[in-house]
Amino acid sequence: MDIIVKKFEPSLNAAAVAIWNEVVEEGMAFPQTETLDHPSGLAFFSEQSFTGVAVDQESGQAVGLYILHPNNVGRCGHICNASYAVKSGLRGQHIGETLVRHCMEAAKDLGFRVLQFNAVVRTNAPALALYRRLGFVQLGIIPGGFRRKDGRYEDIIPHYHVL
Repeated sequence: MDIIVKKFEPSLNAAAVAIWNEVVEEGMAFPQTETLDHPSGLAFFSEQSFTGVAVDQESGQAVGLYILHPNNVGRCGHICNASYAVKSGLRGQHIGETLVRHCMEAAKDLGFRVLQFNAVVRTNAPALALYRRLGFVQLGIIPGGFRRKDGRYEDIIPHYHVL
């Protein structure tokens, strides 16, 4: 699979909404509980500082995405936050790594100095391994910081990377 990351455009909205909603409905990674529809997805992805969509160049199919935005405002506005989603049947093929690496460059280009993840769920072993491999620093553990779809609570592990 030959993946490129494109800047979000309205023609990618249906695919981006489907990928995003898949992760939300799984209830294992994103804090969101509400899914997006076409209009809310278009607004959501367009309002980010940057939304990148991973596209397989051979098939033209969107296979993942990320959103990038400030983590805070004012004196902490130089710290950004991001979320990543990869189509479930394609996970484990380094699409997430491509997204994170692209995101880090996009964040630098936008003038951010630090990329921070507020809520990496402790049971998300692939994400934790990727962030460790890319040099992210683990900040600690917040016990029970994430409520899974089934109502159980999982620990979250914030991370950061100086850009």
